[in-house]
Amino acid sequence: METSNQQQQASLQISGMTCAACANRIEKGLNKLPGVQQANVNLALETAHIEYTSAEVSIEDLIKKVEGLGYKAEIKEEKGNEGDHRQKEIARQKRKLIASAILSFPLLWAMVAHFSFTSWIYLPELFMNPWVQLLLATPVQFIIGKQFYVGAYKALRNKSANMDVLVALGTSAAYFYSLYLTQQWAAKPSHHAPELYYETSAILITLIILGKLFEALAKGRSSEAIKTLMGLQAKTALVIRNGEEMTIPVEDVVVADLVIVKPGEKIPVDGEVIDGISSVDESMLTGESIPLAKQAGDKVIGATVNKNGRLKVKATKVGKETALAQIIKVVEEAQGSKAPIQRVADKISGIFVPIVVGIAMVTFFIWYMVVDQGNFANALEKAIAVLVIACPCALGLATPTSIMAGSGRAAEFGILFKGGEHLESTHRIQTIVLDKTGTITKGKPELTDIFIDGYDEQSVLRIVAAAEKSSEHPLAEAIVSGIMQKNIGIPQAGAFEAIPGYGIRAVVEGKEVLVGTRNLLKKFDIPFAEAIETMSRLESEGKTAMLIAVDHAYVGLVAVADTIKETSKEAVRRLNEMGIEVIMITGDNERTAQAIAKQVGINHVLAEVLPEGKAEEVKKLQSKGKIVAMVGDGINDAPALATADVGIAIGTGTDVAMEAADVTLMRGDLNSIPDAIFMSKKTMANIKQNLFWALGYNTLGIPIAAVGLLAPWVAGAAMALSSVSVVLNALRLQRVKL
Repeated sequence: METSNQQQQASLQISGMTCAACANRIEKGLNKLPGVQQANVNLALETAHIEYTSAEVSIEDLIKKVEGLGYKAEIKEEKGNEGDHRQKEIARQKRKLIASAILSFPLLWAMVAHFSFTSWIYLPELFMNPWVQLLLATPVQFIIGKQFYVGAYKALRNKSANMDVLVALGTSAAYFYSLYLTQQWAAKPSHHAPELYYETSAILITLIILGKLFEALAKGRSSEAIKTLMGLQAKTALVIRNGEEMTIPVEDVVVADLVIVKPGEKIPVDGEVIDGISSVDESMLTGESIPLAKQAGDKVIGATVNKNGRLKVKATKVGKETALAQIIKVVEEAQGSKAPIQRVADKISGIFVPIVVGIAMVTFFIWYMVVDQGNFANALEKAIAVLVIACPCALGLATPTSIMAGSGRAAEFGILFKGGEHLESTHRIQTIVLDKTGTITKGKPELTDIFIDGYDEQSVLRIVAAAEKSSEHPLAEAIVSGIMQKNIGIPQAGAFEAIPGYGIRAVVEGKEVLVGTRNLLKKFDIPFAEAIETMSRLESEGKTAMLIAVDHAYVGLVAVADTIKETSKEAVRRLNEMGIEVIMITGDNERTAQAIAKQVGINHVLAEVLPEGKAEEVKKLQSKGKIVAMVGDGINDAPALATADVGIAIGTGTDVAMEAADVTLMRGDLNSIPDAIFMSKKTMANIKQNLFWALGYNTLGIPIAAVGLLAPWVAGAAMALSSVSVVLNALRLQRVKL
């Protein structure tokens, strides 16, 4: 639960739902409560997510409302418990199935042996006895099938109808008509037992419970993504308390604790390195395969792996605040939320059951009065088949199972959709606006070019690095870092002076060194005519060129640039191939912006745009009727991310990125954008397939049953199969390759 000015969120674990009508009823009931802003009930996850005002309604009120509607509700545990809940449900369904199958088998045997083509099957006389059949069918009907009566009663009490109503009606009709015939036979015993329908009700219940078991097993598989993410967490942490090292559960670590992380261990919490040097594998979060060097002052993320050095880390975020916990929360909420397309299924399933009951009654009367005049048993059988074939379970599962599987699979690739609606809307994107710094480019300047005229390059570079080492400017850091990579030893600088707007001046090994702009050399009357052409060319490529002078003589220049990511060009090409317009937006000058855009293949550039102006540019594009996605780092781009139809934050899932964006890309790779669009398209196609099959199946099944071409037990098997097939189709998303 989260609190913010009395605005709270709660997640409830619901048990007892059987179809979409149940989920609908709970949702409507919760939404009618005063103080409830929004309630979403997810049939596949068996959860309710509620946004409410604590001053008007309490959690106890929410639970009471659910229980008043006839279902069980409890506060959803933070982690782990839903697995236990699901396992208990699977074990319960297994026990029911075994008992039901044992009792139904003799009834099935008796039915199969009745057919002329199976006359060779041996049938014990005992199985034909109506009293024996009654004895076998009664526990199945009222003990194992109790859940259907309870569910139907609660639904009807709340003036609605659900799958339980259909099952209870169908099986009761078969059972009680058979009971009536049994009593008739008992009153006038004859050699031949009457044609009974005990097997219809018993086998129906057995098949429905089998379908429920398959469904529960498949649902368990569709939440594997959450289990996988949770499995990444460290279980314990080695902390220093009162001067002693002690191992404690990771849940007990508090902010400011000092944690020791040995080589090969997972870092238990988010924190800052206080002591030690190591490299950390952050691939599980960022997708970056090369381990990153870490030393004092660097940030580390919980669940990443310390490779080779011992680190002392000060905990800055623990428990629910860690980056991984935030990711798990986003995935859980996405799996529990609804896509707009699901509202269609909800509306249909809400009116479906009463219509089906009506069709079943019409079927009964047509068969009884017209087709097979006076044959009550035959007319009843046809009506039962209609009731059973029309159960809307598959319809209720069509959308949530696909969203669970799709968002879970996307999370495995570092793509976090904040909700089902964003998973749906992403595939409709027409225009993508890409921020330049940190999105297309690495966001960190690098030394790209070195031109030394007539001097020993190594000697010049070592004194340049020494001079720049005393500067804190990002460009100076890039020069020093680039020279250090060439394994050049750097001496100490003597006097140092930063000249704002010009560059720096330092004394290294008795030599005066100047590094900076044209104006810096002009200020000291140093000619540099031979550098002008090269400098202009570098600047036209979007690089920042800096002139070098030693002892009042020009010796060369170096260039620094925020280089593009290796994958940016390929990602832009993929987006263009998808028919999506790509626009780059930046605060840089037009020349630098065009140079970067040219390198990655972007034709449309919006340059010299201030951070607050980015949202305005997005609005302009939307006013032309375009569906616009904004991609940025989630901090200075927050207004634009919030304004866009789909806000996509790129980076390692910082809090700001998660809050402002609809989609967060954990990997700093632009290829995740076409991947996210591809995943959205795949999921939407899967949902449409599921809805087509679920609706098509019911639409086709009802007339076939009504004209008498389906025995009730076959209808029951087909109904169970339809739910399982929808879930299995959704699970195909878990095998999608990006």
